[in-house]
Amino acid sequence: MKKVHQVRLRPDMTVGELAEEMRLTGVMQGGRVGRAVDIVAEMFSDPSYTTFITLSGPLVPGGMRVIFRDLIRDGYIDAVMTNGANMIHDLVESMGRTHYQGRVNVDDEKLYKDGYNRAYDIFIENDTFVDIESYMGNLIDDIPEEKRDGITFHEFLYELGLRIEDDESVLKAAADKNIPIFSPGFLDSMLGIPLWMYAKKKKLVFNPIKDFDLLADMVFDAKKSGAIILGGGTPKHHTQYMHTLRDGLDAAIQLSSARVEDGSLSGAPLRESITWGKLREGQLQEKTATIFGEVTSLFPLIIAGALEKIKK
Repeated sequence: MKKVHQVRLRPDMTVGELAEEMRLTGVMQGGRVGRAVDIVAEMFSDPSYTTFITLSGPLVPGGMRVIFRDLIRDGYIDAVMTNGANMIHDLVESMGRTHYQGRVNVDDEKLYKDGYNRAYDIFIENDTFVDIESYMGNLIDDIPEEKRDGITFHEFLYELGLRIEDDESVLKAAADKNIPIFSPGFLDSMLGIPLWMYAKKKKLVFNPIKDFDLLADMVFDAKKSGAIILGGGTPKHHTQYMHTLRDGLDAAIQLSSARVEDGSLSGAPLRESITWGKLREGQLQEKTATIFGEVTSLFPLIIAGALEKIKK
């Protein structure tokens, strides 16, 4: 057995050097974060990888938006799997509204009366979701009606991205680079009801089954397939589930604060996915890292370390 490495810090060390010190410990979450940097660097630098990123939780309003934009724009990500909320919050920023730094210890009844919604310590004005209905309606109106009849969610998000002018937008970056954004639970978002109401007046018919066509092609065609799994929920499961079609992912990292004891998919470590055929056998030690932690505190470190490593 190897000895646990004791981390050496220096005033002038880079993020990549810190991540390497963490990797060398070989234990605890620090060791796994360091290993995740190496795995992500391999995904980003090896063109044979098709790399998926999954987004759950309030990551766009939590400050991660431009990181996702950059990864898409710079060609490191081949597909996005997301909850509906992150794309709604991308639209919020795109139309000129914003998210505010709030606090947790607050009177929520008073906050509501003052016109704010809260996601932990992120505040957003309630009337934002009134304005977004008309903003979204205008974008949809510009999509030709024939395209709106039987449209998939990834096609719908692509069409929205084509019509967004904000250069920091995740949707715009994905449309510009023709990177698909899949969102199997898109209607479970603040725009679900407005889209239903829009469809009562004008042509808008979704065909989510057709999303499987492109997603299955990407999975089947991948020489190697990797995933950066942020949080859990439907985005995590949908990505892993589709990889049962090819005996599982070749490499994956997972950042999650969900517990394992309740048997939930969100808290399930990557090793458990082997039993479902979602991760290739023999990949557990070298090509995976399951990290228990909050995404916004660890994801930027991992990405910065990986980019530093591949640009040396």
